[in-house]
Amino acid sequence: MSGKDMELGLKDVELNEVEQEKAPMNAGGGGLSDTNGAVKVKLEEPPVKFTGLSKEQLLEVANTPGWVRARWALLILFWLGWLGMLAGAIAIIVQAPRCKPLPSTRWWQQGGLYRVAVEAFQDSDHDGKGDLAGVGERMEEIAALKVKAIMIGPIHHNIPNWINETRLTEIDRDFGTLEQLEKLMESARRKGIKVILDLTPNYRGQEEWFGINFNKSEGSQTLLQEKEAFQYWLQKGMDGLFLRGIDQIHTAVPARLDEWRNLTRNFSDDQKPRTLIIGTASTNLHQVLQVLNNSDTDLLFSYYLGKAIGTPSANIIRQNVEKYIESCGKTWPSWAVGGYRLGHMASLVKEHLWGLVHVMLFTLPGTPFINYGDEIGLEDTPGLNKLPWMLWNSSANGGFTSKSSQQEAPDPNLTVEGQKSNKTSSLSLFKKLSLLKIKQRSLQFGEFQSVYSESGVFAYSRVWDQSERFLVVLNFGTVAETVALTASHLPAEAAVELSTSAERTEGTKVSLAEVRLAAGEGLVLKFSLMA
Repeated sequence: MSGKDMELGLKDVELNEVEQEKAPMNAGGGGLSDTNGAVKVKLEEPPVKFTGLSKEQLLEVANTPGWVRARWALLILFWLGWLGMLAGAIAIIVQAPRCKPLPSTRWWQQGGLYRVAVEAFQDSDHDGKGDLAGVGERMEEIAALKVKAIMIGPIHHNIPNWINETRLTEIDRDFGTLEQLEKLMESARRKGIKVILDLTPNYRGQEEWFGINFNKSEGSQTLLQEKEAFQYWLQKGMDGLFLRGIDQIHTAVPARLDEWRNLTRNFSDDQKPRTLIIGTASTNLHQVLQVLNNSDTDLLFSYYLGKAIGTPSANIIRQNVEKYIESCGKTWPSWAVGGYRLGHMASLVKEHLWGLVHVMLFTLPGTPFINYGDEIGLEDTPGLNKLPWMLWNSSANGGFTSKSSQQEAPDPNLTVEGQKSNKTSSLSLFKKLSLLKIKQRSLQFGEFQSVYSESGVFAYSRVWDQSERFLVVLNFGTVAETVALTASHLPAEAAVELSTSAERTEGTKVSLAEVRLAAGEGLVLKFSLMA
């Protein structure tokens, strides 16, 4: 071999060695090679990291003509859209019907007033007589009725028919003490309930005012005592005062009413308005309206409604109700069935009408007066000239007193405890109506309009502006009736709000072209402005 060939052979060896170093370590292409005992690893170069544009570069791009035009276009579109939405909102507001301003109402115009006969409500000291402390103990149950106020009394010292033995600022010991009364008032305030005191002077006598033929000195003495009593009890925090039998004296001593009204208003302000309520035993519309128009009082208690519903004719009932509302004018109307000397509603009205009467009381325009126990259908005891005990539970004496048993345990269905859990009970209906009166503007101060009055069925609507509206249908008859209710402001159908009939389901739609009523049913239907 020549030297030249040897040189070429050495070069081939070097090239082979180089190629072997580049070749994989194994035949499978593993990526590692072994040359002369050395292991070499092939590393990939790291990817290039993107750092974005600098501030200067962004500004340069942003100021190009294309981006400037794009920004202006987007800005103009935004403002055009915003102005369009604003114009649309203004158009909706302008075209929408305006709401009426709400009338100014006082608390006694916003719900029911509940009369409590202290001596028959609850006995706290186990002597068999109701007392002020007992009323305080039952404040939770009273609050559950959703009434605006309780009317208590009279509780002052009174020897029947003796003017000189009547002291209007002194609590009779049979009822309790001033401290117990103050605790009762504080308990009521915590529940949002007002307290009204009955100051009728001769409440234990035959005539509430000792007769109308008292001489001048006796009249002056009584008037002075009344003035002192008004000031005393209003200073104690009473929210209102009530005097009944007013028809006995308002023509004899008209200055009295002016004096009482001025005294009450002197103790009133916007934060704590006080009310003066007077009552008449008359059921004659002319006499009732005469008292109402001459008294300028906040409320007039009368039995007028009780007489009005005593007739089976719906048309006569309608005429009486309309005439009373119209005659009240700007004076706030009020309604009562039973109470005081007349007795409880359940003893005056046929049983099938008990629920209907409650529906009517709470849906007519004005304030309903409720006698204690009427919410459970409490009845007077025939032949006994005393107030029936309130029936709280089915224990002996109805839970009124823990004194040795004087009365048998009542039927549980006639007690407060027994009716609480029964959704179709008189108590449950009462609570629904009372709450509805407080919550719904149409039932508080909405317009009243008669819709129907034929046979035994009377229907009327209560409407306030754009609030929920109500149609009240009452069947005073003893048989079922089917009626068609049509009026320009009524829809084709309405939803059941509540009914005295257990067959009704709340929320069910009723066609007003064919409303079927059970005997004695009171039905409240609801409809909206756009119905």
